[in-house]
Amino acid sequence: MALAQIMDELDYFQILKVGQGATPNEIKAAYYRESRMYHPDRFHTMGGGELKDALSRIYKRINEAYVCLRDDVRRNKYVADVNGPERAKKLRFVEASEQELKKDKEQEVGTTPQGRKFFMAGLTDQAAQRFAAAERNFKMALTYEPGNVNYKAKAAEVAKLVKSSDGLK
Repeated sequence: MALAQIMDELDYFQILKVGQGATPNEIKAAYYRESRMYHPDRFHTMGGGELKDALSRIYKRINEAYVCLRDDVRRNKYVADVNGPERAKKLRFVEASEQELKKDKEQEVGTTPQGRKFFMAGLTDQAAQRFAAAERNFKMALTYEPGNVNYKAKAAEVAKLVKSSDGLK
């Protein structure tokens, strides 16, 4: 089967036969269309063999594509990977990609419960324009996670707001 032979060279958009700008509804429709075509139950009467194995591999990749593309966060990372310089290595959204996303999210919100608590309190204070309180909370978050660049950036941002608001008084 020709599709099974080139499957490793196709990205998820090509597998589902949609463009990179496809809407979630278009992705869902494409998934249902492709999964019906290659669903293993359609071929249950066939004995074992290479054709049945190829169809099974295609069906698994269709499911893999849909799981990746239906999630906006995964999809955005996947699009960046596929359009990047290492396209051939990034055609499959594998465990390593999932770990990168998790690491990015932890870096953004924090890894320790106390760090997250102070960071979220700082965000709340910043939104309420209580900049001095926000600065204290961000500094407290940094005591729990001194290497978190997001915490450092927010603390610096609020420190500037504190200085500018002090200059207005």
